[in-house]
Amino acid sequence: MYQECKGRKQRSRKLILNLGYMKNFFLPGLLLFSTTIVLNLSCQNSDYYVRLNQAGYLPDDLKSGVIISEDEQEFESFFVIDNNSGANVYKGNIELSGYEYDKFSYCYTFDFTELQKAGKFLISINGIEKSKFQIDENIYSGIVDSLMLFFRVQRCGPTAPLLHEKCHLSDATRSIGTVDSSSIDVTGGWHDAGDYIKFFSTTAITTYMLLFSYNFDEERFGFDNNNNNAPDILEEAKTGLDWLLRCNYSDSLFVIQVQDETDHTIGWRLPENDSLMFNRPAFVGIGKNLVGIYSAVMAMAYKIWSERLSYPEFAEQCLESSIQKYSIHNSVKDIENGHSSFYKDKNYLGKLALGAIELYYATGEKKYLYDAIVYGDSAKSDFWWSWGDINSLAHYRISETIPRFIQYVSDNLSVFNQNMRKSVFSESTDFTWGTTATFLGAALQVILYKNATGIDKFDSLLYLQRDYIFGRNPWGISFVTNIGNVYPKNVHSQIAYFNNGYIPGALTAGPASEEILDQFDISRKNTTYNNFNSDEIKYFDDRQDYITNEPTIFSNATALFVLGYFKTVK
Repeated sequence: MYQECKGRKQRSRKLILNLGYMKNFFLPGLLLFSTTIVLNLSCQNSDYYVRLNQAGYLPDDLKSGVIISEDEQEFESFFVIDNNSGANVYKGNIELSGYEYDKFSYCYTFDFTELQKAGKFLISINGIEKSKFQIDENIYSGIVDSLMLFFRVQRCGPTAPLLHEKCHLSDATRSIGTVDSSSIDVTGGWHDAGDYIKFFSTTAITTYMLLFSYNFDEERFGFDNNNNNAPDILEEAKTGLDWLLRCNYSDSLFVIQVQDETDHTIGWRLPENDSLMFNRPAFVGIGKNLVGIYSAVMAMAYKIWSERLSYPEFAEQCLESSIQKYSIHNSVKDIENGHSSFYKDKNYLGKLALGAIELYYATGEKKYLYDAIVYGDSAKSDFWWSWGDINSLAHYRISETIPRFIQYVSDNLSVFNQNMRKSVFSESTDFTWGTTATFLGAALQVILYKNATGIDKFDSLLYLQRDYIFGRNPWGISFVTNIGNVYPKNVHSQIAYFNNGYIPGALTAGPASEEILDQFDISRKNTTYNNFNSDEIKYFDDRQDYITNEPTIFSNATALFVLGYFKTVK
């Protein structure tokens, strides 16, 4: 009888350092040829649990798995058997890692990096456990397509949304923060997460990430699945751009948010049935943090729409808006944090650096390059990744002209590498609200560093953060919906709830620290993964859990870039 391996995530304690199974591997030509391996390990012995990437591996990837057990196991070897011929095509060792994970005192690792053959296989551990897996070179293409669909689900207004009807066509019914409190047209854009609030800050960085992905690698991110002669990723970015331009309220103000926590008070509903549709205010404000990211978005949009899409009118509109807003950055306050308890920014220097360098690339004016250098040096490494911590993007972009700036990214990666050595699951950072996006942000920075330098010394960091997202974690769950064998079924998304739990390609926030969880009173019913929760770190596949099980547009934009890097180019 087939029994699926399940598991949960926690910080593990190191006993004896043994990282021999971690290696660096170079992906020649940015993986122009790729084959993906998908493993689905059964656990007939319920005393131990096997954890590995359920989405799959490219042929040259680091390929490894983790086995956790409360008791010592007599593991020796594992075998890979061709499903058609019955031939043994690979043999590898299972090793005690020297780590503990909560109550699981015995954590083992196994490596099958050398396996590159295409086909269908069985894996056997100690001659007892067998499970099918296959090699499929197109797996990451499908994952990227799924991640793209998520943005259509999040669309608001008359923007051809997916899984719901047009909605919130009266945004916004009044403005708050100005003398004139009349209505203003801020229809469109994306709902930020599982609720129906729209935020300027997260929409701006999400839009930038979509544009940046295309600019980084047109071949990988220029796909046109709807065959309308426009890259899908730019069509989606246009949803964000149009909304941000509407939010350019005046020469000195932005609309920084539409709707507030009132949205959370009336129960779950589809957006087109929102009883608050005529009670959705727009909040107005401005700060250097918002000026920086807005200027970056619009400057890059100018470059793409003028040089690659031949749409000069829209391109000029974006550039003029970018220049005008950047011109007032010295006269506005440092941080604008909006009218919500969410998304409280702390930094602005990296965002101003990003805005300045994109304006330099758009105009060629040296004054912007000078500003980028000053702000980029002042921002320094942030040793993190989140919607508000994006210094590495600025440093990477500046490094394309001033190469020394890539050292800031390298410094981040060195810290992430050190963090991986604390755990058998190789987590790169502490657990937070939005852990999966932060882990993928570490992977993203590996890609930037490798592209800038050609050096592959951080490759294991890239692969292991990716693999964590897809099941090489204590819970044995893929945190992207509908990807892998085990994935969240009860996402904190109202649209998913009214579509029988279905939502494509949604990266859930993932495990969080008990310190964060204790600050919120959440009534949960689903305890499926409690066996793998520790006192310090927990994950819940529960639709009420907006900390560990809610997707956001920024998290998906991060995932899109990282996983798009592994996409097969034909």
